[in-house]
Amino acid sequence: MAHFAKVIGGIVQTIIVAEQEAIDNGSQGDPNTWVQTSYNTRGGIHYQPDSDIPSEDQSKALRKNYAGIGYTYDSERDAFIPPQPYLSWTLNEQTCLWDSPIPRPTHPFIDEDGANIKPTILEWDDNELNWKLTSKANVIYYWDNDNQVFIERG
Repeated sequence: MAHFAKVIGGIVQTIIVAEQEAIDNGSQGDPNTWVQTSYNTRGGIHYQPDSDIPSEDQSKALRKNYAGIGYTYDSERDAFIPPQPYLSWTLNEQTCLWDSPIPRPTHPFIDEDGANIKPTILEWDDNELNWKLTSKANVIYYWDNDNQVFIERG
């Protein structure tokens, strides 16, 4: 069994698990609308099931990313590309994923005084072109990429 994405007009409509024969014989509709996708492929790398450990056999990495409904299938790149999450993000040609203008901060989340912030939500703010962290106390911090800390904003 394999995963297949139904692609119409370059957009993924649905995903099914089926035998290649069921696709080829037309029992699922026009075989030309189905494109195989790899459940464990992200950013052009195939991972062991339910892990972040790359598989030894990278020939299983199909079409850069596992398809999702609403994804674009780019036949020239032979890649599934998720929708662009923000206007400021750019497509990474290697992974066919979207990159933010500033890399996502990693834990621990430290403020300008060196204190650990207990985050509730870390999200991209496209108006500020920056990462915004809301603490459990509902204090909002923005990422200072130069100093690698979060700075409180009122």
